[in-house]
Amino acid sequence: MKKIYILDTNVLLHDPNAIFSFEDNEVVIPLVVIEEVDGQKRRQDEVGRHARLIAHHLDELRLDGKLSEGVALKRGGKLRVELKHESTRHLPDDLDPRKPDNQVIALTLQLREENEGVPVVLVSKDINVRVKADALNLRAQDYETDKMVLNEEDLYDGMTTLEVTPEEIETFNKSNTYTPANGRLYCNQFVHFKSLNGTKSSALGRFDATAQQVVPLAPLKKEIWGIQPKNLGQRFAFDILLDERIPFVTMTGQAGTGKTLLALAAGLSKVLDQHRYRRLLVTRPVIPMGKDVGYLPGDKDEKLRPWMQPIYDNLEYLMGCIYKEQMAADMIRHIQEKGIFEAEALTYIRGRSIPQQFIIVDEAQNLTPHEVKTIVSRAGEGTKIVLTGDPNQIDHPYLDFRSNGLCYAIEKFKNNPLAGHVTLTKGQRSELAELAAKLL
Repeated sequence: MKKIYILDTNVLLHDPNAIFSFEDNEVVIPLVVIEEVDGQKRRQDEVGRHARLIAHHLDELRLDGKLSEGVALKRGGKLRVELKHESTRHLPDDLDPRKPDNQVIALTLQLREENEGVPVVLVSKDINVRVKADALNLRAQDYETDKMVLNEEDLYDGMTTLEVTPEEIETFNKSNTYTPANGRLYCNQFVHFKSLNGTKSSALGRFDATAQQVVPLAPLKKEIWGIQPKNLGQRFAFDILLDERIPFVTMTGQAGTGKTLLALAAGLSKVLDQHRYRRLLVTRPVIPMGKDVGYLPGDKDEKLRPWMQPIYDNLEYLMGCIYKEQMAADMIRHIQEKGIFEAEALTYIRGRSIPQQFIIVDEAQNLTPHEVKTIVSRAGEGTKIVLTGDPNQIDHPYLDFRSNGLCYAIEKFKNNPLAGHVTLTKGQRSELAELAAKLL
């Protein structure tokens, strides 16, 4: 049976292509939603761009017929802009009929009454809207199209443990290859070999999908910009970060596991020591409690400094491992003035083609899947992109563990030979910081 889906404003601003995602069903956009989208079109961020894009889609569809009567969609189904939703007689007295959210709920009630026997579903990314709709016995759901995992346990962690005989470990160490007997390994998945008989013999490797064999990790210098891997996850992280054959890397882990520090150390090594890339570019989403960088005084660099301070803290620490205090500060200024290091807001990434650069996107869990696509598609020839973040620390109001861009990218790329993933589990910042990350 065909259904009627009513889309809330936040769905369109989250994914402007959402109108094409409901197969052979009817998509209804309330007029109040069009008005709310119109109010966001002047914003100079991703939300503003999505508002302009959905307006463009609707304008194109308008050429095929009257939106108020319904227009066929190329992928199936039809779209209609609903004009007559002033009736609020079904709303409880406690719900203000002047609020757009409540008007959308009122329209859902109205369409259910007018279309008896046809499932009418309200789609919203606003939890409170879904709760209110459910309280009124309406069918309501989140926008599920871009959700890749059900829960934290389902997310790909980038590594596996294989229990093998001591003889097999010895053979692997001598021949540098191991052919998995059974079970599927993903491209560039890390393998921790453990002995079946409980001995301490073990080995580390990474699955090479081309050869269909596990190969040893690349030799690692004693220190990478003063940093030594302190646990298994960090050793895996350096292996994938320093491998130029892998242009896309994702790293997850709770606060204090070293995600940003390791990525910066690898970037500095590749840019300053080996000259494999022209520049180290670091960016992160700016989510300043409802205000953007335009509210701060100064030029662009001064506006960005508060949001990029965690990056500079890590950079100063790494420089301090190599140089004395004053020399470290001078070195940071030097690489910035020479354009070797750049801290940039995601707002300014759009439209750029970025070749031969080592790009770190910090706090990537606050990105939508569409934003991740925008960033990764900016990569030019010879560029490496590293996404770091903690999916359990999301500040975006309409993203969760299942729908954020970082988890989306991990799942989409997990079996691609150009990508690799590492999950860091052990905190190294301090004993107190690790305890706080677990308990608070």
